[in-house]
Amino acid sequence: MAKYEVIIIGGGPAGLTAGLYTSRTGLKSLLIERSIVGGQIINAAQVENYPGFPQGISGAELGSLMHQQAIKYGLAIITPEVTGITPGQPYGISTSEGVFEATAIIIAAGSEYRKLGVIGEEKLVGHGVSYCATCDGFFFRSREVAIVGGGDTAITDALELTRHATKVYVIHRRDQLRAGQILQQRAFAEPKLEFIWSTVVEEILGEKLLSGLKLRNVKTGQSSILEVAGVFVAVGLIPNTQQFSNIIELDDTGYIITDETMATSAPGIFAAGDIRRNSPRQVAAAVGDGATAAMSAFKYVQEVRG
Repeated sequence: MAKYEVIIIGGGPAGLTAGLYTSRTGLKSLLIERSIVGGQIINAAQVENYPGFPQGISGAELGSLMHQQAIKYGLAIITPEVTGITPGQPYGISTSEGVFEATAIIIAAGSEYRKLGVIGEEKLVGHGVSYCATCDGFFFRSREVAIVGGGDTAITDALELTRHATKVYVIHRRDQLRAGQILQQRAFAEPKLEFIWSTVVEEILGEKLLSGLKLRNVKTGQSSILEVAGVFVAVGLIPNTQQFSNIIELDDTGYIITDETMATSAPGIFAAGDIRRNSPRQVAAAVGDGATAAMSAFKYVQEVRG
């Protein structure tokens, strides 16, 4: 059974920063990321609000640079699925490739896309239904598409889609956007965007390929059909915390409760990034969380050493 002083679960900006810090302090550190190292940031076409890049930087490049810097100081990275944590000292981290032991754990597993939960959604994923405009927008060149949501992600994605689609419908259940003012200004000035207010998607239509959306106005109850070639869903995130609920305290929405040191309710387990309660879900904040969690983990390991 492989033993480490710190195991980090999740390879987004928070996890990579934590791994950079723990490795630089000399702790034997392992990062476990079930998918692609870099996290959801790699799907962003352009990151404009991360300090140090006044002209912006692509999410893929930023994630790659963070990855390179983390492993430079000896951080080991593997890619199995984490299935749970066993209490004790050291902790046991169960994965699809066996059990690993750690004195301290930093959970930075992030979130996954929230789904609409309507008829046709699961069947047509990859056949007109997408959760990543940067990944899939290119496939809808010269077509009409829709995006569901009204926050920063939805409007950023809508603007990204105008590079490819002839028209982008923004479907939002409210009568005003939740996105930041700069994004709103860009969106309202973009002629390819058309807003469908106070409306929800009731069904995604199509057999082998998406052909349209069944919509309902939440104020009038009136139903309608919108013919589009694709729909991009941007209605929020769900924290990846199900496998940790037996060992640490979560809030009523599933996010991990931490204090200002990123400590959870379990001694020696810390959390960082989007997965913790009240996270602003920004790259800069995730990096700060990762650094704080790493320093707290270092202090904990030192105390355990005696």
